[in-house]
Amino acid sequence: MPPVSIDLPRYLDRIGWTGDLPRPTLPDLRTLVARHTAAIPFENINPLLGARVSLDVADIERKMVADGRGGYCFEQNRLFATALENIGFKLSTLIARVLWTKDEDAITTRSHMLLKVETSQGPHLVDVGFGGLTLTGALALVEDIEQATPHEPFRLVRRDDGDWRMQAQVQGEWKTLYRFDLQPQHPIDYEAPNHYAATFPLSHFTDTLIVARTLPGARLALRNGDYSIHRKGAESEKRLLGSVDAICRALVEDFGIRLPEGGALQRRLAEVIQPQQVGDSAN
Repeated sequence: MPPVSIDLPRYLDRIGWTGDLPRPTLPDLRTLVARHTAAIPFENINPLLGARVSLDVADIERKMVADGRGGYCFEQNRLFATALENIGFKLSTLIARVLWTKDEDAITTRSHMLLKVETSQGPHLVDVGFGGLTLTGALALVEDIEQATPHEPFRLVRRDDGDWRMQAQVQGEWKTLYRFDLQPQHPIDYEAPNHYAATFPLSHFTDTLIVARTLPGARLALRNGDYSIHRKGAESEKRLLGSVDAICRALVEDFGIRLPEGGALQRRLAEVIQPQQVGDSAN
């Protein structure tokens, strides 16, 4: 089937691509990943507000390209996959079980989307939607080799169960982000996990603001009012944003998010941030 069409020039403008149109090559893939993750933040404002998270490409394009918003993994990687297909890349979409902070052999729900992209140098994995540890490069599908990215080193390992593990080196230790296999998925396969992530009462996306963005040599992360800047090779900077106004200002100025109109986000933030944070407008 032909790829779903998007306004590719507008998408490329959104991520700051300049010059000739990208080609389906590994160097251009790496540049596209870096620019996408720097320009389009990870954010869960829709689930936090109880608003629908659509996986229709036209809806995602409108939200994340035209309306200046971000999104979470299903939106991010769906948009990126569609852009890559419009450029001429061949790819398949995969699904993973998140293991971050969990046991290495845990069987969690399949709740994360990533991509396998074919290149002349072999298949590579890309994932522009894993929040604070989003992959900012493209990893060759090769076992047990440390691979450099613009941020942390990453690697892929395989266990006796046959699953692959995506790992990042965090403060000198290898941490597993998720486990996955190479079975291609179809768009319908993401509808149920997306509905779960966006609506289930125990999903952290429904009661906690989670925002992330990458910059050259740094990662920005916001969890309700807890704001962190992780710089490569340096101590992390952490501070508390003590008011709804301060959080919204960071969303606009630091994360580049165009806030929804009408004040619903501000009212919801007043409900979810810690009571001691509310009203401290000095931060």
